[in-house]
Amino acid sequence: MLKIANHPIYTHPLPKGHRFPMEKYDLLPRQLLYEGTCAEENFFQPGFPDEAAILAVHDRTYFRELKELTLNRRAAIKIGFPLSKELIDREQIIACGTMMAAEYALEHGIAMNIAGGTHHAYSNRGEGFCIFNDQAIAARHLQRKKLADKILIVDLDVHQGNGTAEIFENDASVFTFSMHGEKNYPFKKEKSSLDIGLPDDTGDEEYLKILKEALPQLIEKEQPDFIFFQSGVDILSTDKLGKLGCTISGCKERDRFVLQVCHDLGIPVECSMGGGYSSDIKTIIEAHSNTYRLAQEIYF
Repeated sequence: MLKIANHPIYTHPLPKGHRFPMEKYDLLPRQLLYEGTCAEENFFQPGFPDEAAILAVHDRTYFRELKELTLNRRAAIKIGFPLSKELIDREQIIACGTMMAAEYALEHGIAMNIAGGTHHAYSNRGEGFCIFNDQAIAARHLQRKKLADKILIVDLDVHQGNGTAEIFENDASVFTFSMHGEKNYPFKKEKSSLDIGLPDDTGDEEYLKILKEALPQLIEKEQPDFIFFQSGVDILSTDKLGKLGCTISGCKERDRFVLQVCHDLGIPVECSMGGGYSSDIKTIIEAHSNTYRLAQEIYF
């Protein structure tokens, strides 16, 4: 059965004109239920993670300042959200959702997180709407519990996974692969294990050609026993914060390829949704929904 982490709706008001579409986290599970892709039993509600799991990745002082809401103003502005207890609680629950989804993936082959993909969170700071790095926390969680040894993080968001790269910079047990817009945020890139920077307006054909050449070779070389997939849909040409030129069908083919490779090779995969900032919320929901439709089609 496909297991999907769902989360409390974030109700803390964002400033007028804020560009982050928080409503997608409410609309996406409703769409999946409405169309029959998923049923209520597919969803689970995570709780709070053991703080040791967060501290295995994040700096203790940073974590304490977040929980006590004493993070300095400049650091808070860089995150992009107005800080509140509700937000910090929710971000911890999201990380727990990815941890639990990773364990479900070991059992069922795949599991999902409606939220997550918070790859701009560094070990000691947050930025770009990211506070805790959920897939980094879950990767370390699997290793600490001896459920996985070599891990591959496949980050196909339009923005480089700079926080993930920093966290695992000197750790050969986690291979970080980021394929992103070369000239997009973050403008100062970190060094992933493998970075593929794409020129502006890269469309479906070239995007898929590069991915289909790179990923199988990478898996063959690294031999991971677990994969985390950051499946951001901000590669779309309609995305307000992206600069690539992919269509919804191209994005769907991207997800089909990644999930089919994981399935055929028998490598468990956890998917976190990542970014998506098209002007029309229906475009965001359709692109994200495709990932779940494909998971059901390929695995179940």
